[in-house]
Amino acid sequence: MPLGTWLRAGTSAAALVLGMAGTATAAPAPAPAPASTAPTAQAAVVTLRYDDSRAAGWESAIAAGVASWNANVSSVRLVEAAPGSAAEIVIVATTGWPQATLGPVRPGRQVRVELGSQAVDQGYNKTRIAAHELGHSLGLPDTKPGPCSQLMSGSSAGTACTNATPNTTERSRVQSTYASALAALAPANGRTLVDAP
Repeated sequence: MPLGTWLRAGTSAAALVLGMAGTATAAPAPAPAPASTAPTAQAAVVTLRYDDSRAAGWESAIAAGVASWNANVSSVRLVEAAPGSAAEIVIVATTGWPQATLGPVRPGRQVRVELGSQAVDQGYNKTRIAAHELGHSLGLPDTKPGPCSQLMSGSSAGTACTNATPNTTERSRVQSTYASALAALAPANGRTLVDAP
C-alpha cells in the first residue's frame, strides 16, 4: 500500500479515536432533582415602615418596642423609614394619653400612633406604652382589664407593669394576620383607641 494511503488511513483512525474519546469522557447532564427535595418557597414577610421623627424623647422606647415585635413575629417586620420617605406607621409625641389607630395597617396605607406624656407622668413605662401602641397598629385591640403578661392590657395592668413583650395569643394573632397575603391586605379598622385608664 502506498505511503499516502497509510497516512490518510492513520489520520482518519486518529480522528475517530479522538472523537470517541471526547464523547466517552463527557459527563451526562445531571438529572433534575425530585420534587420532594426541591426547596420550598417561603412566605413573603410584610415590611412596615415607621416614622418617629416627631417623637422626640421616645426614640429608645420605640426602638425597644419595635425590637420586641420583630423578635416575636416573623410574618411582619417593622423598619425605620428613611428620612423624608413615606411610612405606614407615623409616631408622634403628645401631651395627652397614648392612642393609636387600630390596624392591621398594610403596605402603602397609614396609621397614627400618639405617645402621650400624660401616661408617663402618671408612672407608666415608656417601652410598654410604645410596644402596646404598635400592637394596635398591627391589628390588636385592648384586652382591658388584663394582667401584666398581656401587652394589650395596657394601663389596666398598673404602673408597676413593665412587660413590653406580646404573649402567645397576641403573637399568634399578628402572625396569622400578616402570614396570609389576603389578611395583610384587609383594610385597617380605622378606629382610634385611647389608652387612658
